Amino acid sequence: MTIHLVTDSTSDIEQTRAAAQGVTVVPLTVDFGSQTYRDGVDLDNKAFYEKLASSAVLPKTSTPSVEAFRTAYEQAIANGATGILSVHISGALSGTLNTATLAANQLTEDRDHAKKPAVPIRLVDSRTVSAGFGYPVLLAADRAKAGASLDDLATFVQRISEGSKTLFLLDTLEYLQKGGRIGTASAIFGTMLSIKPILGIRDGLVVPVERVRTRGKALTRMGELVRAIGPIEYMALAASDDGAATDLLNVIKPVYDGHIEQFKLGAVVGTHAGPHAAGVFVMPQQ
Repeated sequence: MTIHLVTDSTSDIEQTRAAAQGVTVVPLTVDFGSQTYRDGVDLDNKAFYEKLASSAVLPKTSTPSVEAFRTAYEQAIANGATGILSVHISGALSGTLNTATLAANQLTEDRDHAKKPAVPIRLVDSRTVSAGFGYPVLLAADRAKAGASLDDLATFVQRISEGSKTLFLLDTLEYLQKGGRIGTASAIFGTMLSIKPILGIRDGLVVPVERVRTRGKALTRMGELVRAIGPIEYMALAASDDGAATDLLNVIKPVYDGHIEQFKLGAVVGTHAGPHAAGVFVMPQQ
């Protein structure tokens, strides 16, 4: 069985990297006023944050169309896929998974009516964001090339995504609040936009971890929280810029000397996280 992986651009897998790994990334869109850009295609990391800094209003993000996902699935089948694993951002944070599900159901029904061979499409709600499922997707792509079954790949991605511990350090809550993604964090942080919040993901939603007054103290605390997780199986880091990535790496490396896969926060996640944001996604050893 030949398994192809499909994901969306909130995985923060760059298009060139995805192509090299044999992964299809369906882009969400970002609207700056009347201008619409495909995340990771028309607007890369650097260009997005430059526009974000100069924009008077917060950009709006939109899920891909049903047709965009259907096209991705059809292309995978045309290229020889006999099974598809489609992994997406937490369904509690975005309608992307619902759209992908509609596309998969439509395609399956149409192929059945046309009496074409069935191609199973498994959809996975990662219950997380960014590299939290982007890294598992890349790891799964390697396993797919080695001959892993669709069921095994789905189980692997679900285990890594749902089992990982997420810690995000934002420079401000302003963007998360404006974008309506602050969730239960508002109960603790309220209107304290000047603090340096440490957030996490629980049950697919953004949750508060701690509030810290300065960035330096917040970074130190991030290192302490990673150490407290214990033995680590996988770790990935995602940041809006190189400076934020370096700052976080400086406090993580003394407590974890293993490989840290690095990603850049794209336009959709960056719209809500804002500039100078960085996060780690840690899979504890089991």
